[in-house]
Amino acid sequence: MTLDDIKKVVVIGAGTMGQGIAQVSAMAGYSVLLYDLNEEALQNAVKRIEGNLDKGIARGKVSQLQKQESLDNISTTLDRNNLVGDIIVEAILEKLDIKQSLFAHLESINNDTTILASNTSSIPITRIAASLKRPERFVGMHFFNPAHIMKLVEVISGVATDEKVANMVYDLALKLGKQPVMASDAPGFIVNRVARHFYVEGLKVLEENVATLDGIDRLIESSGFKMGPFRLMDLIGVDSNFLVTKSMFEAFHYDSKFRPSRIQEQKVDAGHTGRKSGRGFYAYD
Repeated sequence: MTLDDIKKVVVIGAGTMGQGIAQVSAMAGYSVLLYDLNEEALQNAVKRIEGNLDKGIARGKVSQLQKQESLDNISTTLDRNNLVGDIIVEAILEKLDIKQSLFAHLESINNDTTILASNTSSIPITRIAASLKRPERFVGMHFFNPAHIMKLVEVISGVATDEKVANMVYDLALKLGKQPVMASDAPGFIVNRVARHFYVEGLKVLEENVATLDGIDRLIESSGFKMGPFRLMDLIGVDSNFLVTKSMFEAFHYDSKFRPSRIQEQKVDAGHTGRKSGRGFYAYD
């Protein structure tokens, strides 16, 4: 299979990342099938994609025709037996067993040329692919939030990933208007390994009562960052961010510098998961 043979993109998970991946794929002219377990999540994802396109129109970056063509390229499904495509990008919960079970099913219903990709931000690609019959077709394709705006995509090769597959995903990312980089299958890959301490150290400063969370955010933002760690965690999802930190902590054999924060864990336990729940480190209307 070549890049030109990729016509249909299947996106699994209609959350923040999934809807963004679906949007950029549809805008690039691909037929997109978006899957989730929840019908309401699918409906909300399509509404948010439409809202993003309307914002693009208001800024003069998207035409009315492009909006309509993009929406026409997207279909949704609740049936995981319909998840057949040329490339399948998973963007679900950061849980190894759930991902492995999903990809085993996907492999069983797709042909030998289908590329299986994970948007995981921290779980080793080699570990996810370990139980697959064709691990050479498995690759990491890590987008960044918000996926329809952020340019970077990490393309991660596991131990068994075919170099041709990785190169094809790299070229696909370029076609989606992204700026891909190749990465090896190391804990956190590139960005999350470097950025993890942006969150962890911010939480430690808060734990030690050195400053308020608003004070920490304002200090970081005045230094040139668009968002401080707490505002960014609320945007990404406090729960998602916490799971990534836990995964990194385990991957680095419980190195204390990656230790998850009890404050963040309490937020997750309380259901304060950020903007999506209306409350995280900050409250939202």
